[in-house]
Amino acid sequence: MQPEPTAELRHRTVEAPAGRLHLVEQGTGPLVLLVHGFPESWYSWRRQLPALAAAGYRAVAIDVRGYGRSSKPEATDAYRMLDLVEDNVAVVRALGEEDTVVVGHDWGSSIAAASALLHPEVFRAVGLLSVPYAPPGGPRPTDVFGRIGHPEQEFYVSYFQEPGRAEAEIEPDVRGWLAGFYAALSADTMPAQGEPDPHFVARGGGRLRDRFPTGVLPAWLSEDELDVYAGEFERTGITGALNRYRNMDRDWEDLAPHRGAPIKQPSLFIGGALDASTTWMSDAIDAYPTTLPGLSASRLLDGCGHWIQQERPDEVNRLLTDWLATLQGQG
Repeated sequence: MQPEPTAELRHRTVEAPAGRLHLVEQGTGPLVLLVHGFPESWYSWRRQLPALAAAGYRAVAIDVRGYGRSSKPEATDAYRMLDLVEDNVAVVRALGEEDTVVVGHDWGSSIAAASALLHPEVFRAVGLLSVPYAPPGGPRPTDVFGRIGHPEQEFYVSYFQEPGRAEAEIEPDVRGWLAGFYAALSADTMPAQGEPDPHFVARGGGRLRDRFPTGVLPAWLSEDELDVYAGEFERTGITGALNRYRNMDRDWEDLAPHRGAPIKQPSLFIGGALDASTTWMSDAIDAYPTTLPGLSASRLLDGCGHWIQQERPDEVNRLLTDWLATLQGQG
């Protein structure tokens, strides 16, 4: 039985470089900052907040800028990684804390890693879910993504990077699109091997949703929970979320001084064995002895897809709380 959100959840907004950031907190004790990915919100941590609170932590889940009830700057370049890191620092300070453990999922994993890399004095440990840490550097991202796939297919990142293009697909039916996207990357509903890969768009007018499962929700997502996600994006639009993809070359330039840099703080990685993020980036996981020298554990959960803390909340909560317990007294 997973812990249920309770009335102890506290919603508030704090001042940040984005303008305002909405957050939800539960519990008291050492701060644990939770950062969601695409296309999600603080609500993605609904199963972690009560578990972390029960274990003696002040668990805080934010809406990343551009999402939910946080500010949504208009400029595309307002969503570069450096700005998102400074938002995280501002949250810690606004909460009256000196430092925190930061845990991120999907894009939140990359934001958490960059936060730990750039501000080790604030982010004393980092937990990464689904997307492995790969140090800054390498070829320009847009060049890499442009080469992925066959001549008749386009990689989803390239698709998302073109302003307005994905919006035209998503916003006429936000709820239906989200349902398909969540199902496409969940272990129990993802397309079978050999079926068209939902990470690609057919060239010549194809849509990402053409390859999504239809008429089915993954076991972790109820109709009411889908309503929560859909309601946020119907109100805010999807552009702020997509702008993360549109800053990857800027991030590559901004983080060039940290090319190849390891994250030295205590760290944890949890991934799903059926998640493309862990299979495509298996080399990054293999490099952890060099890139994450403070790694406590790297776990791949069998039979698990991309939405790891929602698909397997009990296991993720246990791994997180066991790891957090080892950090007591460190800092």
